[in-house]
Amino acid sequence: MSGTDVAQLQQTAIDAFSVVEHPRIHSPKGFYAAGLHCGIKRKRKDLGWIVCEVPASAAAVYTMNAFQAAPLKVTRESLEKEDHLQVMLVNSGNANACTGPQGEADAYRMRRETAELFGISEHLVGVASTGVIGELLPMDRISAGLRALREQMDQVRDSGHDDFAQAILTTDTCTKAVEVVVAVEGQEVRIAGVAKGSGMIHPNMATMLAFLTTDAVIEPAVLRGLLREVTDETFNMITVDGDCSTNDMVVAMASGLAAHTTALQPDHPDWPAFRSGFAYVCRRLAQMIARDGEGATKLVEVTVSGAPTQETARQSAKAVVGSNLVKAAVFGADPNWGRILCAIGYGAPLIDPTSVDVKIGEIPVVKNGLPVTFDEEAAQSVLSRDMVKFHVDLHQGEFEATAWGCDLTYEYVRINACYRT
Repeated sequence: MSGTDVAQLQQTAIDAFSVVEHPRIHSPKGFYAAGLHCGIKRKRKDLGWIVCEVPASAAAVYTMNAFQAAPLKVTRESLEKEDHLQVMLVNSGNANACTGPQGEADAYRMRRETAELFGISEHLVGVASTGVIGELLPMDRISAGLRALREQMDQVRDSGHDDFAQAILTTDTCTKAVEVVVAVEGQEVRIAGVAKGSGMIHPNMATMLAFLTTDAVIEPAVLRGLLREVTDETFNMITVDGDCSTNDMVVAMASGLAAHTTALQPDHPDWPAFRSGFAYVCRRLAQMIARDGEGATKLVEVTVSGAPTQETARQSAKAVVGSNLVKAAVFGADPNWGRILCAIGYGAPLIDPTSVDVKIGEIPVVKNGLPVTFDEEAAQSVLSRDMVKFHVDLHQGEFEATAWGCDLTYEYVRINACYRT
């Protein structure tokens, strides 16, 4: 979108919603969540679910990896059949990917057993898995875990957020959650989200799971369009290591139990406020995933403006934030602007390089494609911050995009050299 549009949306976001200090995935009316340790992992929680009291309007977007894991097939089938979900079941520690017919049967079994515990249609259950690829699930442990989750349902109705948020993690160092409150027709509407993701993160829905809940009244088709649009602006604009996973997806569920009477859609007077709140939740979750990249010490934000098309802006921003050379330079606080230009050159090969400006933070380092004299120590200081920002102005249009990533450290190599051990 154009720079003017971005500024207007940012102002709308400021005016449209309030951010909840202590977010909970079950805050929207009708939802609760739970999580526990069933034995997939050695000690940590590894099985959880989000449950809605009523069938919720639902939508999902999925990884673009050709080797899509069995749970994605099951969830896709559920949504194609019903376009509503009542339970979203998640396990961590095992991806159930590249596991053949048995892995697929196990994913269907998880859906079936969950549906039986609630007395609902199988197609009202979604399934997600994350973890090690190529190993079969310990189904006896999962079945026992499902029964235990069901038995504790009443006890965790208002307190299950932390357990669920922990149950979906793999190499993450922290849980990730965001919640906002939006006014629709003068009534309170809540939008909450949790996510996991730390490694194997790359645009086009890579290794990450994210789950959004809202009590807004909204039809599945409208929710689906919104989720796809916002995912392109947020989750598809992050990268940690350039690897695209087999498993991951974003799922949104809307209970419809808020007090407003007219279903939300783009021509609703309060749609801009709702969309801004929804996008904020997704954007903050995306940033949290990027900041928690395996071994990362810094969040990197790259904004490209002045692009001739939206796609050029996005490709350019993703190229810079995904460059291993740029990421390594950020880790070392080295203001090596040449690596930024190099990434722009292959991210948007049709641009005019003689019009490109680059800033490290607020420090100009390139003007019209050529270096300018700058204070190296000041630039190093900017690159030593917890959040490092680059701004690239192509001066060839009005479109703008922002991407997020992290630095590349020795710790990333150590984590991934011994992941299975």
